[in-house]
Amino acid sequence: GALICQVESVRVSSRVRGRGLGAELMAYLCAEARRRRCARVELTTNRRRDRAQRFYERLGFVPSHVGMKLYLKEAS
Repeated sequence: GALICQVESVRVSSRVRGRGLGAELMAYLCAEARRRRCARVELTTNRRRDRAQRFYERLGFVPSHVGMKLYLKEAS
């Protein structure tokens, strides 16, 4: 029964990566989640995005679930 902050589609342009903008954005999001008394912040990232996973882990995020998908063929 707690509020959860769900983060989706985080992107920083390749032209400005490495300047701390992503960390600053995530710090703002986490502060806002705390202000709103959320119990946690959740996000998903593709398993193939190793750099993104390391980035989130440096910010204190921990892997917790395995996501699964079933892709369906488009209807003709």
